Amino acid sequence: MEQLEAERSLGHYLRSLRESKGGSLEEMARSTRVGLRHLEALEADKLNDLPAPVFVRGFIRAYCSFLNEPADGALAHYRDMLGEGEAVEPGAPAPRPAASWSSSPVLVSLALLAAFGVGLLAINSVFKRPPSAPAPAATAPATVEAQNPADAPTVPAEAPAALAAAPRPDPSVQTDKPAPAASPAQRLVVRAVEATWIRVQTDDGRVAEELLPPGATREWTSNKRFVLTVGNAGGIELELNGRPLAPLGAKGAVIQRLELPEGGS
Repeated sequence: MEQLEAERSLGHYLRSLRESKGGSLEEMARSTRVGLRHLEALEADKLNDLPAPVFVRGFIRAYCSFLNEPADGALAHYRDMLGEGEAVEPGAPAPRPAASWSSSPVLVSLALLAAFGVGLLAINSVFKRPPSAPAPAATAPATVEAQNPADAPTVPAEAPAALAAAPRPDPSVQTDKPAPAASPAQRLVVRAVEATWIRVQTDDGRVAEELLPPGATREWTSNKRFVLTVGNAGGIELELNGRPLAPLGAKGAVIQRLELPEGGS
């Protein structure tokens, strides 16, 4: 039983993968910039000697990338060891239960308001209906009476009703055009000098997580700020809004939840 559990562990999976490729942990540490002690802890299943899960996932991806193998199987073993099962990726919103009419007072209220609006429109249309034309009055019998044409009063002809002139647009008045949508206020550029694992989160909830190879350049935009987690502080160069930033730290240093710009809200 113990042997079966060991074969299903993350460490056994990774070690078997590496040995089948013929690589060493020392070579992997130099190439990926992941500390040798962290790689040894991964293969020994010593989770207590490893940092937070977000860093461990980055180490696993770097491990598998060095061997040119997909990381899905190793990440599944890691989730099993944590007891997470199928974990939701960071930044992904949890699914919401479908709302029912019987359990949502908001939907019931909206339905009542819609019914009230339909009734109000029906009543309004009745009151706005034009009145029916009155029945023509009975024609009185004409009195036959001789009348002198000269004595007959002159009835002026009715002038045709003047048509209301349609208003013409004033060419001097310009219609206001909608203002263009404001572009994001912050722009971050990351250049990898060495292999570096990085995680970037924007203020609208978007999350990017990647192992950058040397020479890679990535760019992100955000309205107010970025939150960075970096596995190799000395392995990247940062540029914020066109201005280079100071180095984050030494090579191999881990930076957690760095806000850019600093103090941004």
